[in-house]
Order: sequence, then structure tokens, then C-alpha cells
Amino acid sequence: MAAGGRQTAVMPLVVTVQADSREECAAELAWQCEQRGLAPILPPTRSAGTDRWMARATPTAPAEDEGRA
Repeated sequence: MAAGGRQTAVMPLVVTVQADSREECAAELAWQCEQRGLAPILPPTRSAGTDRWMARATPTAPAEDEGRA
């Protein structure tokens, strides 16, 4: 709990992969998910400003009705 008895929001663990190509990013995301029991939450996407590819995964993927799976 934060000072004053307020609860703070909990941010779940998120693993981010960055690579120079979409293929490399997808391969590393797949490896991380397989090795660490993660589920993808963001497929390889071009990162604005860096011109690199980025993907994300988490130990528990959101349900499809949450709009992010």
C-alpha cells in the first residue's frame, strides 16, 4: 500500500523483445515464450522513432474479450 493507506495499481510482468528485422523479432519472441512459459500480447510491430521491431509477452496473456490477445 502507498502512503496514506491508498492502494497502488499493480503492473504485471511484461517482457519486451527488440530487433532490427520483423523475422528476428518474431523468432526471439517465440523462443522467449517457449522457454519461459510466456504468452504474446503484442506481435512484432515497427517501433516509432527507432525504426526497429518490438514485441511483448507476459506470463498470463489477457483474454480475447479484453481486446489485446
